[in-house]
Amino acid sequence: MGTRSSALAAVPLALLASVALAQAPTTPPTPAATTGTGTGTLNVGPNARSPEGKRYLSAPLVTQIFAADPSAHVFNGKIYVYPSHDVDAGIPDDDLGNQYAMHDYRVLSMDRIGGPVTIGPVAIDVKDIPWASKQAWAPDAAYENGTYFLFMPVRDKQGIFRIGVATSKSPMGPFKSEAAPIRGSFSIDPAVFTDDDGKSYMYFGGIWGGQLQRWAKGKFDPNAGDTDLRQDDKPALAPKMAPMTADMKQFAAPPRDVVITDEAGKPILGGDHDRRFFEASWVFKRQGKYYFTYSTGDTHFIAYAVGDKPTGPFRYTGRILSPVQGWTTHHSIIQFQNRWYLFYADTQLSNKNHLRSAKVTEMFFNADGTIRPISPFQD
Repeated sequence: MGTRSSALAAVPLALLASVALAQAPTTPPTPAATTGTGTGTLNVGPNARSPEGKRYLSAPLVTQIFAADPSAHVFNGKIYVYPSHDVDAGIPDDDLGNQYAMHDYRVLSMDRIGGPVTIGPVAIDVKDIPWASKQAWAPDAAYENGTYFLFMPVRDKQGIFRIGVATSKSPMGPFKSEAAPIRGSFSIDPAVFTDDDGKSYMYFGGIWGGQLQRWAKGKFDPNAGDTDLRQDDKPALAPKMAPMTADMKQFAAPPRDVVITDEAGKPILGGDHDRRFFEASWVFKRQGKYYFTYSTGDTHFIAYAVGDKPTGPFRYTGRILSPVQGWTTHHSIIQFQNRWYLFYADTQLSNKNHLRSAKVTEMFFNADGTIRPISPFQD
């Protein structure tokens, strides 16, 4: 790949205006009426600004609920977004993410970017997942042979994150959970990519609260630490991937590392927080190249690496999104009607790290296949 451009990607004004007008209520309701936070008024509209006075690039997709970690897909010509459903459980912020106490999933749908967004009913609740205990974190979805699949990272009865599967005949649900999580699954943030040959792969993992560092030796170690391995001069903890079985309910082989390298082909080191993997895997294919995209976590970038195979290795190539308002950045990328879109989330409506709102903006590529970096603010 060539040298990446430093030009910021900008949403066309007509598109931005249509998103803002479609999503901003005529009279902004209070959060007590729509989100349950009970303080202030919603910060929406084309001129909404951050606490620092910056204008937001995009408006929230919905204001009635908090919807984070948006996993977007195109099914039958329509966009469906599978987010985590943020709620306020009154838990203070900490590095393990206990404040992210989500307990159910709801699906968003839209016919077009900038059009009305439908919020589906509860697609599935933790209490309906036989093996789970709490914290229904960022999901993903897939479709195969008439069935829609929801992949769910949730803590099991022992407090260990596992990844489960639920199925439905409708993309909006309701979904019915399998009796047990995927065998051999662990950590968080599943993302399923289906290649042109029909083979599907799950990419997953997240450090800190995502527990990936507790699996560094191949089995769960409760004493492995709360953040990462703290080995700055050694290869960073790698995200994981595994091929899926034909029925999309199990791994077809044991998980293996997703190797992210620097320009010289050497693994990104643990101390390189601007480039090392933290969480939020997402894979797409464009012009024969595989793009592995992810969050750097505590440095708050969405970054990407490019490879020739879905199994990697992937060479770090650049940043997609600069830090948003709020701590976490978890995204997805789709192609819809020959244009590419980045879905992400921030804390525009709440200004609280655990109460986030999903957004979308158009994404552009340079001639050499690199992605034009995006700022979540217009100024």
